[in-house]
Order: sequence, then C-alpha cells, then structure tokens
Amino acid sequence: MTAMRIAVGGFQHETNTFAPQPATLADFIAPDAWPGLTRGPELLDAVRGINLPAAGFIDEAHAGGHTIVPLTWCSATPSGRVTREAYEHVAQLLIDDLRAQRHLDAVYLDLHGAMVAEHIDDGDGELLRRIRSLVGPELPVIASLDFHANVSEQMLEQASALVAYRTYPHVDMAATGERAMRCLARIRGNAVVRSMRQPPFLIPLTSQCTLIEPLASIFEEVAREENPSAYSLNFTPGFPAADVAECGPSIFGYGSEPARLADAVERITERVIQCEHEFALEVFSIDDVLREVSRAPAPRGRPLILADTQDNPGGGGTASTTSLLKALIERRVSRVLAGVICDPQAAGRAHEAGIGATIELEVGAFFGDSGGVAGETPIRDRFTVAALGDGRFVATGPFYLGSRMELGPMALLRTGDVFIVVASRKQQAADQAMFRHLGAEPAEFSVLALKSSVHFRADFGPIASRVLVVEAPGPNTADPSKLPFTKIRRPHR
Repeated sequence: MTAMRIAVGGFQHETNTFAPQPATLADFIAPDAWPGLTRGPELLDAVRGINLPAAGFIDEAHAGGHTIVPLTWCSATPSGRVTREAYEHVAQLLIDDLRAQRHLDAVYLDLHGAMVAEHIDDGDGELLRRIRSLVGPELPVIASLDFHANVSEQMLEQASALVAYRTYPHVDMAATGERAMRCLARIRGNAVVRSMRQPPFLIPLTSQCTLIEPLASIFEEVAREENPSAYSLNFTPGFPAADVAECGPSIFGYGSEPARLADAVERITERVIQCEHEFALEVFSIDDVLREVSRAPAPRGRPLILADTQDNPGGGGTASTTSLLKALIERRVSRVLAGVICDPQAAGRAHEAGIGATIELEVGAFFGDSGGVAGETPIRDRFTVAALGDGRFVATGPFYLGSRMELGPMALLRTGDVFIVVASRKQQAADQAMFRHLGAEPAEFSVLALKSSVHFRADFGPIASRVLVVEAPGPNTADPSKLPFTKIRRPHR
C-alpha cells in the first residue's frame, strides 16, 4: 500500500447540557488526566503511551510506514456546554493548521461525538463540516468517536468514516484509534456505502457497561457481523444527558455492498431493541445503601463499592457533592475511603497545615461560579491531614492507562474512620493510582465511595465484593426519563 501523509488532530468534550459548569478555554488548555491543549510536533509526545485514540492511530500509522502531520489536540473534563470562545478558538486552530498543509492524503480526528457548544448543538458535526469545506469532497476524513457519542446525520455525511469505541469502561480507546487507521486504509480510493439506524429509546449510562449483559453479548455480535464487505460496524449507546435533536443510541457502519451492510446494521438494531427492558436502571437511595452497609459487611480485602453516579465528573458532575459522604460519616461507617472530591480550597488548607495536623475545615460543595447543586453544603468537621501529594502521577488502571495525571495539590483527610481524597481539579475516580498517590490502598478499606458511574469497574471491579449505584444529588441525572428534554427527536422512555 502506498504510504500516506495524514494530518492528525483532536477536540474532545462530552457535554451534559443539564450540568451547571461550562467548559471554558482554560479547561481545554490545562492538563488533567490527559494532556492540555497541544499543537504541532509536541502532540506526538503528549499522547504517546496513553490509552487515547490519537495515540493508537499514530502508532498504527507509523507501523504502516505513513507520515503523521500533527495539528492541534485537546480535551476537557465532561461538563456543561462548551463556551463559544472555547469552541471557536480550538476549531480555528484546527482549520489554520490544516490550511497551512499541502499534499495531504487524509485527515484523522480524535473526537468525542457528544460535544455541544453554547451556540452549536452538534459541535462535532459542525467541526467536520468546516473541515470538509476546507479539504474538499474527495480527501478522506476519518474520525474516532467515544462510546457515548450522539451520532448525527451531519457527522455521518461529513466524515468518510466514523469508528467508535466498543467498551465501557473504555479500555479500548487506543485500540479504536488503531481500528480507525485500518479503516482508513480500506476506504482510501474505494467506493464506500454507509448505513445507520437509531433505536427509539435512551439507555441510562449505568446500564451501558459492556462487562455485563446485555451489552457484553451485543458487542460480540457487532464484531461477528464485520466481514470483507461490511468492514466497519459500530454501536454507540449514546450520551443521554444531552438535550439535542439526535441524542440517543445509533448503529452504523461502512462497507462495499449496500444490501449486505444494511442487513448487518438491521440485525444489530433489532437485537438492541429486543433488549430494551434489560437496560432498566437499578439504583439505590442513600438510605438503601446505609441499610446494605450495616446488613452485610464486606469481607476483608473485598470492599463494597458505592458508585456516586449523579456526581460523576465523567458525566458532567461537579465531583463536589457531599450528601452520601455526610451520611457515611453520621452513621459512623467504618473503614471508608471516598473520592475524588474536587475542592482546591480544602486541599490548599491541608497543605498549609501539613501532614499530621488536625484542623477545622469545610470540605466539598465547591461549585465555583456554577450556582452549585440544590441542598448541597460542605462537610464542616475537624479533619486530620493523613497525607499530601502534588497530584502528579501516572495512572496504572486499564482505562486511564499511561495517563500523566495533573490534579493539582491533593490531600487525604480523615474524620472518624472516613478517609476522603481531595484534589484541586475534578477527575473521575476510575484509577486506584489516584488513592495510592496519597498512600491509601483501596483494597484495605471496607467501603469505597467513588465519584464515577462505570469506568471505575475497569480497575476497582476485580477487588469489589459488591457494587451499588447510588442515587445521591448531582447534575449527572441517572434516569433519562427525569430530564426536561425540549429538543430530542426520538422518544425518551
């Protein structure tokens, strides 16, 4: 195969349109679990070795003898809408970078697929439209998408192909980048047909886990349906906390034979529709959780995990609500490890006091200018500073693997028998390294209260005795039927 010269860039954001905090330009510039805004040759080093689609694509391209032309890459933690300033600034960087290039054979973009800006509902589709307008109708433009993408007709029309993750927790992000490169090699110079179906319901995030049924079997079927004529098949369960027209699951694919491709997409769609009742949401109230904790203590080395899903920063939560933690403290539940709470002020106070100090402190309910979450107030107590860290460490779990974390000053605070990990930047609690950075070994605790929905299962699942999804306050509403949609086109039962 003839070597290609491929432009590579990325602009990732998962937007919860019901969340209070917007994604600003500063959020895209600053590093967190992933690199901050990077432009030009530095992009290659920034993503290297990390479980990211761009990293996988670049490695696969280099292995095939292709040349990479780095553009701009950035991401921001899921939140409310991307500000107009941030969207237009990053989009223009990508356009300027592309305009400066000559003799490209293809463009690859590392996108999310559920980005919503203040002024544009289909952020990814609009970006693809602008890039297509610049490079013309013939140049292959391929993009990788997150598992939770809300795939739009515009995205499908403007891209030559879209390739999505197949796992949640997303342990296959780099592998998806590799698949995108292989897909690009297949579509280059060939006539390509596409097909898409969209089931008429929404799937709750906590029901989208591919480690359990029904999605474990459905994705096995997606892989089986791929063949020489239907060479890229995808199922994105969607990101349900987005009030946009095309919110929801999609099954789509690319191939060389229209009828065979359409049949494959139809078979997968029918299987998903048949499983609708299996996606039913199962959550526990805080009172339910307290009863479960008291009824069946976790065996040593196998903690009970409480997934504080509605304040999951990976779904637009603040990582700062306190209702679940307050209940655990008030009931004097033993050997609790909780996190990661985003509260830069509390972390700063702990660093000023030093390890071993006991101080009066307010922890949590740090919402900045967002207006906060109704009824949520800080935990006011005397805390002992058990450990301190600079927030710089390398993630070791399957999801964040290789990520060079930048969470700012961190602290391990203790009140009674409850230990709380506090960071200066919000990040989903999906990697045990976040706790080990402060000397806390998760398996040594009886209860883990994690600000996460599903990603924690990749690293914490093997040590868990049970997992309970908790319906505590937060902006990442677990049940889509409770969201006040105004724009969605399909039923949201």
